[in-house]
Amino acid sequence: MDRQGLAAAHNAGRQDVVDAQVVSIARECRDDLLEAAVVLDALALCQGHGSYLPRPYQEAAIPTPRDVELRTDASDVADELARHDLRYGTSTTGDIPAPLEDGCTDSDRDAVRVYARREWITRQERWPGI
Repeated sequence: MDRQGLAAAHNAGRQDVVDAQVVSIARECRDDLLEAAVVLDALALCQGHGSYLPRPYQEAAIPTPRDVELRTDASDVADELARHDLRYGTSTTGDIPAPLEDGCTDSDRDAVRVYARREWITRQERWPGI
């Protein structure tokens, strides 16, 4: 449904249509987040295990190693997935980790990445070929 159709449904008082469309959009956004999180996580896993950048990150004169930056980016996108699932109730496996906060630990970052992997594996088992 395009924006005009959504606005028309809203103006006509068709909350059921509006609600259904919002759920559809939320699922599409989640699919995009899940795919990005898993791709970044796979790339980060290829770089090995290691530390993350601190949160909040402060630019420094010393360049950041690419593997550390990649792991950090992977955890940040996985965090967005977890936040989305908490907000919209779209998790398929449950047990959503707490959102990352300033001062979070490496194990907090690992937890959101593991969550994204678990969600991806479950998605592939339930809907092969997607």
